[in-house]
Amino acid sequence: MSRIDQETVNRILDAADIVEVVSDFVKLKRRGANYIGLCPFHNERTPSFSVSKAKGLCKCFSCGKGGSAVGFIMELEQMSYVEALRYLAKKYNIEIKEHEMTDAERQAATERESMLAVNQFALGEFEKNLTEDPDGIAIGLSYFRERGINDMAIKRFHLGYSLDQRDALYKAALNHGYSEKYLVDTGLCIKNDRGQVYDRFKGRVIYPVFSISGKVVAFGGRTLRSDKAVAKYVNSPESIIYSKSNELYGLYQAKQSIVKKNKCILVEGYMDVISMSQSGIENVVASSGTSLTEGQIRLIHRFTENVTVIYDSDPAGIKASLRGIDMLLAEGMKIKVLLLPDGDDPDSFAQSHTTEEVEAYMEANETDFIRFKTRILLEGAENDPIKRAEVITDIVKSIACIPDNIARTVYISECSRLLQIDEKVLKLEVDKATARRNEGADYQAPRVAQPSTPAQTTTLTEQQQPKSKGTAAAEKLLISCEKELLRYVLKYGMAKFCDAPDESGETFPMLLIEYVAEELAYDGITWTAPQFTTTFNAAIELFNTSWNTDLAQHETITREKYDALWNDGMQQIQASATDLSDIKKREDALKERCDQFFKDEMTRFADDYLEIRLASSPDSDIRRLTTDLVSERHQLSKVHTKYAKVETERDRLLEFVPKAIAGVKDAHLAIMIAQERDTLSRLDSHAPDYTEQVLACMKNIDNYARLRMELARNLGERVIVPRR
Repeated sequence: MSRIDQETVNRILDAADIVEVVSDFVKLKRRGANYIGLCPFHNERTPSFSVSKAKGLCKCFSCGKGGSAVGFIMELEQMSYVEALRYLAKKYNIEIKEHEMTDAERQAATERESMLAVNQFALGEFEKNLTEDPDGIAIGLSYFRERGINDMAIKRFHLGYSLDQRDALYKAALNHGYSEKYLVDTGLCIKNDRGQVYDRFKGRVIYPVFSISGKVVAFGGRTLRSDKAVAKYVNSPESIIYSKSNELYGLYQAKQSIVKKNKCILVEGYMDVISMSQSGIENVVASSGTSLTEGQIRLIHRFTENVTVIYDSDPAGIKASLRGIDMLLAEGMKIKVLLLPDGDDPDSFAQSHTTEEVEAYMEANETDFIRFKTRILLEGAENDPIKRAEVITDIVKSIACIPDNIARTVYISECSRLLQIDEKVLKLEVDKATARRNEGADYQAPRVAQPSTPAQTTTLTEQQQPKSKGTAAAEKLLISCEKELLRYVLKYGMAKFCDAPDESGETFPMLLIEYVAEELAYDGITWTAPQFTTTFNAAIELFNTSWNTDLAQHETITREKYDALWNDGMQQIQASATDLSDIKKREDALKERCDQFFKDEMTRFADDYLEIRLASSPDSDIRRLTTDLVSERHQLSKVHTKYAKVETERDRLLEFVPKAIAGVKDAHLAIMIAQERDTLSRLDSHAPDYTEQVLACMKNIDNYARLRMELARNLGERVIVPRR
């Protein structure tokens, strides 16, 4: 087994465009320099998920999750670090160079990776059976042909066939080195009480279920036998890679079309999705025969808020599935409902009509959910006051699910007209139902766990005695000061900070991270929070091992871009200049532009280096802390900066960083003073050396207070003396 080498990792990180990566999963809208969308990590109706193309980071300012492209993929798809890198390498067509893993690294290979690998192998076997095995062609492929499915659709949805043999897949997998454990854990095989193993899907056509990123997480198998004792459909069991309530069949194939058309069509079964897609209606997904869940709705909401639910003409089935509409409404979705002609389902309707006919029918027959639900529920109840009242109550509950007040008011008015009932009465009932929902009577909104901050999760040095309010406040202040200082390191650590003298008296440019490390070491200060220590050490490690090499490589690339920019500019000058004076003037302007380009590119690389590398770290604590510290919720608007140069934080690092270091040192002194006061308050007044102890404490307090005053005075003079 091998491992991706660091050079390839760096290429992947540099190539990954955070906007492109996130857009595969979330519908984004541009807002200023950034992009926003609904957070894919928690349930929300108002976008709070921000993506910065310039920084290569994303972050939800509600739940706190996000990160670099690698971190985002790891968090969202529950991939390992290596899996996420491979995913991005495939997306950007980067060839992966690997080296042999050590025994320890092999042992660290995750159970999830093994299960996904087994599923991928099974997918290949099922596809091969369908098109190459005589039984697969005669039985499986013939079935799909009879259902009107063409080769393109078979390939698009990776349809397959499981041979009608007891253990064909099991034996093939073992021969290729796959473990029995993972064949059983994924549900591809079943092990009975006697220890015998057999294939779960034998003799069935196969519908693979893909995650939103294209990983095979499960399979559905349909029997082709007419024996009623045999289950028509068999599905993969739930596992660490598959939760049916959080997957939608066809979403991987449909997501781009959903975004493009800004609408998702929701159907029931595998064949409905495949036939609709084959007919040209590609923005279709299915709940695969299960009741619609909140997890599935949130998947849809990442890409669009517009949903069309297609029903066939079976009234009993429609009434049973109406609850799904209420759940969609509760998520703030805009719902349309489409009823197909008698005798048709989405599969048969798509097979018997052209794309244009299907689209025209949908446009002409999509109806608002209130009208649809009213018509369905009122059938047979028009002259029955009791049933009519039950229908009204049911519809009131649906309207109460709508989170938007304006939309709710419009629906109340529409319902009043359709049901011929006083609008005030309806509004009163809707308000009651809304209040019950808010109290958790009907629906309980899931609570999103807020991420812990370092200050919450870190315990400072344990004291034998309970901490006083003064000590606790000082320790809280220290955490805050350390957090601010580390933020400067992560955002600007590789930026030139000042000129420092060497042993010969010559000066050299000192980077910000060097300055901070030296200042803390001079006073023997270490980071209080373990996460801060780990992250700072990782930054130092990058500086010591990778920075110079990566900087030189980037400088070479930037120099090539500089030369190309210069050559293009010179060609334009030569083609259009009128005289020597004009040539000289334009050459000077071109050189100024090229020099500025080079400077900006190198500055950007330095500024982004630590935050991009550390936000893509294999260590989850480093990733989360880096993302949290470097993410900015607000930016200056273009209008604000259009007419004047606004001094940025980076412009004032010589002022801010020493102040942040002084803040950390001052907080340490404040803790020492508070601890001395705690000691003073606990002294035994009857002890023979009580006076000496009091004097010692008072002397320490006085010394610490004097140091605080000196620190404040030096900070006011803004004297920066690098320690050598």
